[in-house]
Amino acid sequence: MPSFFIRLKQWWDYWRTLLLLLVAMLLFRSAIADWNQVPTPSMLPTILPGDRVVVNKLAYQLRVPFTNVHLMRWEHPKSGEIVTFESPSDGTLLIKRVIGEPGDIVIMRANQLFINGAPAVYSNLSADVVSQLSDRDQRGYRFFSEELAGIGDESADPASHAVMLLPSLPNETNSFGPITVPDDHYLMLGDNRDNSSDSRRIGFVSRDLISGRAHTVAFSVDYDDYYLPRESRFMLTLD
Repeated sequence: MPSFFIRLKQWWDYWRTLLLLLVAMLLFRSAIADWNQVPTPSMLPTILPGDRVVVNKLAYQLRVPFTNVHLMRWEHPKSGEIVTFESPSDGTLLIKRVIGEPGDIVIMRANQLFINGAPAVYSNLSADVVSQLSDRDQRGYRFFSEELAGIGDESADPASHAVMLLPSLPNETNSFGPITVPDDHYLMLGDNRDNSSDSRRIGFVSRDLISGRAHTVAFSVDYDDYYLPRESRFMLTLD
């Protein structure tokens, strides 16, 4: 056997276990579950910059690893769920909340949502949630618990989630519609409604671009405090 092939076999025997482990890890992160760093404040107060979010990539479908090709689908994203997806404008990985499903008619008036004619209900948000934010992130904002109506099973209690809003006059980002969500597409919004690049800028998001459902904050570091860990957010389930 030529010396090259002998050296190649020796190299493979030495590194095989590590290489197979790396391939298995990449396949796992591509098709089953992953964690994503969140660098921006667009999902405040629910997700903070510095959170590492666990994404369940089997929540809605099974995909061919490293592609958007679906082998099987078993669920569809529902309004109120937090999902990750590729931006239809530039392919950037984004994390936002599903607000409109295919066929939904969505209106926003001065940051108040109406879905299929039913107004969302807003109530004061728990001080415990707001206290996790820095003074800078709280300044000038109002914080609410938003309960979406007019969606899904109307006999079930609607889920609520936190949002933050800037009191302002209606403009092109906090007022729009009515718009109808196209087939196989979704309308996405950030919980930080006045500081989020979402469907108001990038348009509707195709189902094929949705990679998974955000499930848990695995761990979190505070960018403004020497990257110290935020232990209170470790293994925090996302609503």
